[in-house]
Amino acid sequence: MQRRPLLKPDQPPQALPEVTDDRVFTVGALQSLRRRAQDRHQSRVALPLDMLTEMEPQDAQLLFHELRVHQIELELQNEELRRVHRELEAARERYFDLYDLAPVGYCTVDSHGMILEANLTSAKLLGVTRSALTKLRLTHFMPLAQRHVFEQCCAALDPGGPAQNCELQMVGDDGHAVWVHLTANMARDPTGVTTFRVMFRDVSDRVRLDEALQAKNAELDLARQVADKANCAKSDFLTSMSHELRSPLNAILGFAQLMDAGLPPPTPAQKSAIDQIINGGWYLLDLVNEILDLASVESGQLALTMGIESLGEMLADCQIMIEPQATARGIAIRFPELAHPILVKADRRRFKQVVINLLSNAIKYNRQQGTVTVSCLVSAPGRLRLSVQDDGKGLTPEQVANLFQPFNRLGQESGPQEGTGIGLVVSKRLVEMMGGSVGATSRVGVGSVFWFELALAGVAS
Repeated sequence: MQRRPLLKPDQPPQALPEVTDDRVFTVGALQSLRRRAQDRHQSRVALPLDMLTEMEPQDAQLLFHELRVHQIELELQNEELRRVHRELEAARERYFDLYDLAPVGYCTVDSHGMILEANLTSAKLLGVTRSALTKLRLTHFMPLAQRHVFEQCCAALDPGGPAQNCELQMVGDDGHAVWVHLTANMARDPTGVTTFRVMFRDVSDRVRLDEALQAKNAELDLARQVADKANCAKSDFLTSMSHELRSPLNAILGFAQLMDAGLPPPTPAQKSAIDQIINGGWYLLDLVNEILDLASVESGQLALTMGIESLGEMLADCQIMIEPQATARGIAIRFPELAHPILVKADRRRFKQVVINLLSNAIKYNRQQGTVTVSCLVSAPGRLRLSVQDDGKGLTPEQVANLFQPFNRLGQESGPQEGTGIGLVVSKRLVEMMGGSVGATSRVGVGSVFWFELALAGVAS
């Protein structure tokens, strides 16, 4: 009996992905599923109608069951295809978000420089449509002066090697120029075709800021040079004027002292006038010396004579020099008692000048019957700190921040204490020239502590 197909032959089913545990579909799985469907289709051989009538009920029931199973398999495969289609759509949308809408431009360029692929950002950045962009060379958007930068970047690339970076200017078809930071790497497919993957981002704002910063730095450098010249002229003027003022002041002081010691002795009224001349002369001479020191320090003309000096001897000299001023104002001064002779690296004359200045300020700005305490300690290995503490009114944080500025007396200009505001500045710079540092702390209503540090030379045996 000739057998006829049970079912009308149909087209072979489309290749369907095979479901795996991790839901990953491969080309091999799809081909395997196609072969299975074709084999099953070919094995379905129809029986003649008379054989169907002669079939046992259980055989017919088995055949019907197989047909139902096949139908269910097809429905499951169709559902799987729909699921895969949804996943492909989602992946396409993610690709669009990650590639086309990326904040940087992406291009794939062949070995001849032609753009093969490009995202929307690169097209927008270069002022053309994406379809037009893929018909041009990437160097089309680079001025001639910038192309060698890109060529050098590409020349340094190797397949699978590290990416190369450069910055250059690109000009879009709309004439808009942008500076970009460009990153490129080289790839080679299995057939040996070489392509370049290029990424670039707009850095025009940063380049403009850099240019503005460089222009401002040049402007500031010019202003600094002008200020340096003015400062040198000021220092030269102060030095010259200080020398010119010293001679007449010495003459005034000399004749006033002769008048004070002359015979017959001056009358009380004459004595008072002569004392004023002498006091004023010494004050002016001290002021001239301070200005001369400041000008010499700022101009770099002040030379120090550094040596290893005894701290105890220098403090004893300072105590003798400052005691008359302290006694006249009723201020007690306490100097440290050194258990061992201490040696420091300093200029002896300038060291005493700094200490006398700090002590004089501590006396002038102290309270009535106050105390000035001098102390010393090793603040760090090889460093000695000398501190001068007073019981005065103290300074606010704002006033402490403005210390060590020339001619700044911190609001004491109208006070009874004489001064110019130069002494602390000169002292600070002298200490720094000796390799030390200066500082101050203060509390309103408690008092102030001024200190400076110098290098230790050792302890004398």
